[in-house]
Amino acid sequence: MNLDDYREQFAEASPQLKEVLESSLQDAARIMSPAGLQEYLEGGSGLYKLGRGTDLVASYLQEMPQVVKECGEDVIGDCIHAAMKLSSMTSGEVISLMFSSLPAAARRLGDPELLRGYLTLVHQISAKASRGLRPMLANIDELLSKLTLSGLRRWANFGAEAYRRDLQNLVKYFALETSDSKKMLQQERRGTLFIDTQRKLNFYLRALWGRDFFLRPAAADHEGFKPYIEHHVMHLPDALDDVGDVSGVELYRAQAAHLAAHMHYTRSAISAEELSQAQMFFIALIEDARVEYCAMQDFPGLKQLWGRLFAAEYSAAVEHESIVTLEHFAHMLLDSSISCDDEELEFLASKFHDGIELKKLDNSFSWHLGMDLYHLFVQRKQVPSLRILQSIRIPYRDDNRFVWEFEAFNFAEHGLEYIPASQRQVRRYVSAVEMANEVDCELAGDDAQEVWICATEFFPYEDAGEATTSFNRMWGREPVSDPFHYQEWDYQVQLFRPDWATVYERRPTKGDPETVEKILVEYKPVAHRIKQIIDLLSPEGVQRVRNMEDGDEIDLNAAVDAMIAIRMGEQPNPRITMRNVIKNRDLAVTVLLDLSESTNEMVEGSEKTVLELTREAATLVATAINGIGDPFAIHGFASDGRHDVQYFRFKDFNQTFGDEAKARLAGMKGGLSTRMGAAMRHAGEHLLRQPERRKLLLIVTDGEPADIDERDPQHLRHDTRKAVEELHTRGVMSYCLTLDANADAYVKRIFGANNYTVVDHVDRLPEKLPTLFASLTS
Repeated sequence: MNLDDYREQFAEASPQLKEVLESSLQDAARIMSPAGLQEYLEGGSGLYKLGRGTDLVASYLQEMPQVVKECGEDVIGDCIHAAMKLSSMTSGEVISLMFSSLPAAARRLGDPELLRGYLTLVHQISAKASRGLRPMLANIDELLSKLTLSGLRRWANFGAEAYRRDLQNLVKYFALETSDSKKMLQQERRGTLFIDTQRKLNFYLRALWGRDFFLRPAAADHEGFKPYIEHHVMHLPDALDDVGDVSGVELYRAQAAHLAAHMHYTRSAISAEELSQAQMFFIALIEDARVEYCAMQDFPGLKQLWGRLFAAEYSAAVEHESIVTLEHFAHMLLDSSISCDDEELEFLASKFHDGIELKKLDNSFSWHLGMDLYHLFVQRKQVPSLRILQSIRIPYRDDNRFVWEFEAFNFAEHGLEYIPASQRQVRRYVSAVEMANEVDCELAGDDAQEVWICATEFFPYEDAGEATTSFNRMWGREPVSDPFHYQEWDYQVQLFRPDWATVYERRPTKGDPETVEKILVEYKPVAHRIKQIIDLLSPEGVQRVRNMEDGDEIDLNAAVDAMIAIRMGEQPNPRITMRNVIKNRDLAVTVLLDLSESTNEMVEGSEKTVLELTREAATLVATAINGIGDPFAIHGFASDGRHDVQYFRFKDFNQTFGDEAKARLAGMKGGLSTRMGAAMRHAGEHLLRQPERRKLLLIVTDGEPADIDERDPQHLRHDTRKAVEELHTRGVMSYCLTLDANADAYVKRIFGANNYTVVDHVDRLPEKLPTLFASLTS
């Protein structure tokens, strides 16, 4: 759509909307790029289609340019998604109020990530305390003028929990009308907010170094947070308290000056290769002193600013005595007039001050002196844990991620030699004799670094008269494929969650192929019926089609009959030609088996489990399809949360239904949950690689889609329905054979009215499935 189309659309909705668009469009075009402007207008169109009134759209059109001005146009999509999510939970008036609060929130927070956190908080409060959302949004300017985002989150969560059953006081709490609300506001209030200091810091740094630095606030909502530099942007805490007699504003100046010194006086990063975390800490301590020395040479006043923070007194006790020693040593590096009684530390401090002038721009000086300091503490056995080292009380220094360079390895490209030894597993093929004589521990665990594999199958306990599994099936870590990521449909916001579910293909456990052969013997009458089905469905090759007007050749019998009719004065039949047609079954089939924990349950009135009946049904349908000659695959799935959807390939399209496939089918086991949508998408990817024109995905399940990490029972049902629709648009028909007697409540909405069958008597599944396949593919 072009701009005139949007004008026309909004004018049809309301003349007021067109006026709002015209008044806001000039600001939006000046602030946004063409792509951002397009997204802005698309967002307005989408909000109009929500049907929540024109006030919502007008509020969006008016306020978003100011939000973009403060936080960038990348947040437009986040704001639209937040509104879509709220639309299923609250009224259009509240969503309009949310958009009205965004300019103040963007101005007070000043960072796109923090604004996204604010939108998340609004969504959480709408779910936990929906009646408090309206008064909170009405007072958001006052709240954010006193609180950080973390403080606002704690303040809101306290009210939502404290007044969960007292709705009248809940509204008063969020409207700042109760004493508890004001008390919590005062308790969460921090000394100095970054947003109130940002402009002053920009001027301060520009006055010192004559250049601009990019400053951003970061949510300092966890203990031990330190400023950091990332992508040449300085991230400072969103609020700071006073430290002793040093105000929050001065602490911000000390932090900003230290970060700027790193950026201005660092010519190259230090390689972290082969260094431990403790060694990196000691080297970084010297590197901090080096850049501060350079800064103090240019601006001597910084020595006093940083020195006041070293001299501050702290009430909390330290966990390890070495922290106090390191703090004092860092002060000695900052100020050469500071001394101590430790001769070795005095020597290292003198070494720093004697050599720093010549190597003030060379960070290798920090590396060598830092390692000397580390070895000194190692000799004294005074190196504490990394957590204790990072608790050093120098409040203006950063986490030093800017100092280091880490080399990234591509394991797939470089091979196993770059994998850490603790994760490396080498497989070595040996003879059966060597295996029997040399192996001390037959069964290697997941943590084994070397796994021996017998060149032939080796059954060490065969003499015991038991059916055993070879060592080759028990050794080492189970091989797992690379991850396959699939989107998942969120019905509440009507959007896909990208790369939400992860599928891993795992090697099926092999069983005894005789188990499958026994199934064919047990169901011999059904097998005879299957043979009849095969005869009916088998392709006939070349078939002659007669009685055609435009065939390829003359049908002599029809031509003779036509001549007789002419001689008798009757109207002849003009269909005197015929055509030879090749009859073949252009079909590929995947049978997808649900292998969740519920399949281990016994069938009522039977001595078999659901899994055993599923195996029998899969065996019989495989026999039927194999006899017809259609390419087919038998796969299975189970899930342990969205990050681990386990997928098993018992038989692939290019494999015969022989002993190998039968052994895998005999060894299948039930466990875990049923994330059906991701498994169907993965099965569809395999099916779509087949050249056949018709494709069928036949799902055999005993229950509805469910998983351990999803509490909403409707979520996975809607996702599975979406997966069915996706596959249908790509030419794959999905059909469900469900063993759940209560499936009528949901299966029709997932698969459609004619694309499912409910098997009321589970013990009839083996004879049902082949007949069903015949009816679907005839």
